[in-house]
Amino acid sequence: MKRSAVCIISGGMDSALGATIAKNEGYEIIAVHFNYGQRTQAKEQQAFEKISHYLGAIESYSIDLDFFKQIGASALTDPNLEVPTGGIEAGVPITYVPFRNGIFLSIATAIAEKHGAKALYIGVVEEDSSGYPDCRESYIHAMEQAINLGTKESTQLSIKMPLVHMKKEQIVQKSLELGVPLQDTWSCYQNEEQACGVCDSCRLRLKGFALAGVEDPIAYL
Repeated sequence: MKRSAVCIISGGMDSALGATIAKNEGYEIIAVHFNYGQRTQAKEQQAFEKISHYLGAIESYSIDLDFFKQIGASALTDPNLEVPTGGIEAGVPITYVPFRNGIFLSIATAIAEKHGAKALYIGVVEEDSSGYPDCRESYIHAMEQAINLGTKESTQLSIKMPLVHMKKEQIVQKSLELGVPLQDTWSCYQNEEQACGVCDSCRLRLKGFALAGVEDPIAYL
């Protein structure tokens, strides 16, 4: 019987590569996506569906989490807060969604328990990123311990983060090497038709492509 892995897939480049790595490591893919009231929700959902199809996912979940908009406190979910476009700065940016990855991992764990999956892949990047605290390797390890304390003894879930120490140009290079459909991924925080090119996520993506020496296949303003 083939092993299965739950893969959290946002629709972005990092999670698409993480899920592709899972498939290359011999796992059947259970694709999980979260709609949490983010500005580019429709575009990210579309990207998730394309990536899941590319991966040949055996199961696919799109989970709606409306309460994130009620909580607010992030420029991604609160229309009254502006997405920063002046460049990446030190500290935790206003685009950080409070405890988002903790909540995502908890729900993905429930799906993993249902299917008997032994691995959960998340495309967090610690070193070349916006500085979100819930993308740190130490945090993910702590969540893995907590998850295995709070689930059935037979669950024993391993959380995989194959990109955590990668630079953006390495992510681009590895994606091209493995055939990830980068044209179907989306990173922009604020636009759904043409990427803005100036939000933190666009800047990191463009930097990665520039340093890798290849052109980004998505459209920019």
